Amino acid sequence: MDTDVTEPRVVVGVDGSPSSYEALRWAVRYAGLVGGGVEAVAVWELPGLYGWSGPAVDMDVDEEETRQKMSRELTEVLGADSAGSVRTHVVHGNPADVLLRAAEGAEALVVGSRGRGGFARALLGSVSQHVSQHARCPVVIVRCEEK
Repeated sequence: MDTDVTEPRVVVGVDGSPSSYEALRWAVRYAGLVGGGVEAVAVWELPGLYGWSGPAVDMDVDEEETRQKMSRELTEVLGADSAGSVRTHVVHGNPADVLLRAAEGAEALVVGSRGRGGFARALLGSVSQHVSQHARCPVVIVRCEEK
C-alpha cells in the first residue's frame, strides 16, 4: 500500500506588520502540534506604475532586500533556532493571489488581521478578507493585541 507521508504544510503570510508577526508565531505553534512544517511567504510588488515606460528600479534589488529583511524579522520574532526551521519564499505579485497559490494543499493558511497598509480601524485587511473567502484550506486570521 502506497501512502503519502509528506508532512502537513502551514503557510503564513509575513509582511512586517505586528499582526503578521503574531500570525507567524501562531503558525509555528500550530505546526508543532500537527507535526508539520511552516512556509513563510513574503510578497512584494512595485507601487503602481504609471505611464508607458518600464520600471525605473532594479527588480532584483527589491527582492534581495525583501529576503534579507524577512530573514532578520524571522530571527527577531522567533529566535534563531525556530527561524531556521521555517522555509521562506519571497514572491513578486499580488499578495492575496500569491498566498492562495502557496496554500494549495496546505493544512492551513495563517494571516494577520491587518497588514501594513489600509485603515487602522478596519477589522480585516483586504488580503486577509480575500483569502478567507477564496482559500481551499482552513484560514486562520490572527489579531494583534493593541498596546
